[in-house]
Amino acid sequence: MTDRIARASLFLASGTIVSRILGFLKAIVLAATIGVVGSASADAFAVANGLPNTVYVIVAGGVLSAVLVPQIVRAATHEDGGAAYINKLVTLALVVIGAATLVATALAPLLAWIYGGNFPPDTLALATAFAFWCLPQIFFYGLYTLLGEVLNARRSFGPFTWVPVLNNVVALLGLVAFGVLFGFDPTGSRTADEWTPGMIALLAGSATLGIVAQAVVLFWFWGRIGLRYRPDFRWRGVGLRSAGRMAGWTFGMLLLTTLAGIVQTRVVSEASGYGASVAATDAAWLIFMLPHSVITVSIATAYFTRMSEHARDGLLDRVRQDLSGAVRGVGLILTLASAVLVVVAYPFAAVFQPGNFTSVSALGNVIAAFALGLVAFSVLFVVQRTFYALGDTRTPFLFTLVQVIVFSIAALACLLFLPREWIAVGVALSTTVAVVIQLGLAVALLRPKLGTLDGRRVVVSLARDLGAVIVPVAAGFATLWAFGGFREGGFAIADRWSAIVVMAIVGSVMALLYGGILWLLRSPELRGFVAPALERLRRR
Repeated sequence: MTDRIARASLFLASGTIVSRILGFLKAIVLAATIGVVGSASADAFAVANGLPNTVYVIVAGGVLSAVLVPQIVRAATHEDGGAAYINKLVTLALVVIGAATLVATALAPLLAWIYGGNFPPDTLALATAFAFWCLPQIFFYGLYTLLGEVLNARRSFGPFTWVPVLNNVVALLGLVAFGVLFGFDPTGSRTADEWTPGMIALLAGSATLGIVAQAVVLFWFWGRIGLRYRPDFRWRGVGLRSAGRMAGWTFGMLLLTTLAGIVQTRVVSEASGYGASVAATDAAWLIFMLPHSVITVSIATAYFTRMSEHARDGLLDRVRQDLSGAVRGVGLILTLASAVLVVVAYPFAAVFQPGNFTSVSALGNVIAAFALGLVAFSVLFVVQRTFYALGDTRTPFLFTLVQVIVFSIAALACLLFLPREWIAVGVALSTTVAVVIQLGLAVALLRPKLGTLDGRRVVVSLARDLGAVIVPVAAGFATLWAFGGFREGGFAIADRWSAIVVMAIVGSVMALLYGGILWLLRSPELRGFVAPALERLRRR
């Protein structure tokens, strides 16, 4: 990893860390406001607030990431630096996303039924009411992605990862206002028919207002790098047809992913009122995504623009080096992160819903099941972005199709063979198994495109990381057991603060052991991260 890439990744990670910390605070306050496990209100809001992101992803989300950055990088060779192309592409995208937002909002009852049709009638009605307030987020998700990806392509990486801080602040204020005005409900005992229009408007409306804020503020950052958005409806003659061909396969891939999401929500919603269901699965996924967002997305985003430039210039050896460096860097950190999440799953669950061991174990088991697939999920993200840099969106469609088939079969099997209180855990494990299979297929399909994948060095690095984490895992479980992390009333799960303290202790023990073992094993990836910091300390 070059020093420039390292600095960019660290800057991106710092913004993501702040945003994610606030996001967790928001999730904790939300749990205190409407509950998590066994809460009809939480399940209804989880379905409704997830719909905008789902619809947006179908319409344009991954298409923009897969197509926009490579196309803007290529357009940078134009006389105007690509400004005209950017205005045309952004205008076209906003027209499409705006139309999709209007249609989706009108279809709110249908969309709520597709995902929450297994809910009791009053819970489904509440989810529909939330959806009318949440679905306008689609347009502003699109605006945020468009403006942010253009900034990334121009090597202005910071705003895209820092402005979600504003979103979380606005949403937090809305949750606090809701709790003050209508009361907090950490056990989720408030029934669906107790919700008034004012309560619905405040909870869902503040969530939407946060998305609006994070999108609109990016116009200011455009001005700072010399860009001005001017609507341009003359879409012919700037290569949009080739972009459309690329986007077609990505669109198909996103439809597959959405189908898997529908299967997941329908299956876990069967457990609503019995144990971990939609809201608990969302909370576990939020925890799972923390290290992925902070580490993988930051590293991959910093690499992706450079990888696209190398692919544009036909420098496949450089693309291969970028891929190898990104995977080894991700593997180094995510191996530890995955292990820590598995060990501290119960205390992490207690941060959301402390005191009740049944609820803690229900959510904790889902967290651990997701965390087992963290490394594979993050490496897959890097491999997928490599295909996009090469201008290939067809192959990701193919290996995503396999993943969706495997996941759907496994998730439906959970519905048939597992008791309701274990369905969410089974679905999380199904996700892990499907992602591992998807990664293996993706790597096999990528190798012919690059000739070789620097496989020996990557495998040795990942194996070294895996071997180094064994002792830390044993030490982590022993430490957690000593703090009562696996029994009713234990200090580690008694309340939020004790859970946070124990997680900090366990995480520190595991990190020190892991880093020490890798240092003794002379891990070049670890030394590559640590050496610049040590050199700066020596100079001071």
